[in-house]
Amino acid sequence: MLNTLRSLFVDHFPPTRALPDVGHDEVAIAAACLMITVARQDDGYEADERGRITHLIGQHFGLQPWSAQSLVARAEAVVDESVAEQPFTLIVKEHMGHDERIELIEMLWRVAYADGDLHDNESNLMRRVTALLYVTDRESGDARKRVLASLQG
Repeated sequence: MLNTLRSLFVDHFPPTRALPDVGHDEVAIAAACLMITVARQDDGYEADERGRITHLIGQHFGLQPWSAQSLVARAEAVVDESVAEQPFTLIVKEHMGHDERIELIEMLWRVAYADGDLHDNESNLMRRVTALLYVTDRESGDARKRVLASLQG
């Protein structure tokens, strides 16, 4: 009975697109790609920014330091070949829950402020990424405030 109902829905309402089979590493790489993209918005990508990204990715995804470094290196190669952030946000949006996406926004703010200053391009990218991840401006603003408070204290 359930199979009959399922086939009726599939036959009459086919999915608009099939989601790729994405594993834990691909989600972590997509998150790292977003962080690297933010870090590169001010025309500089320094060792401290790379270190912060490696630390955040390792901590969030439970990776050993060497594994996080390897993942970030792979993500850098992906970003070098990429022309937009939408493929990364699609993977994150489809495979992270809302609260985890808010955590990612907070990590992105930490990367944006890694050099102590927020560049206009970083701010613009954060607005775009926030919308693409279906996180509200208020939630992003609250995440930003938490980052700023932690940097001052």
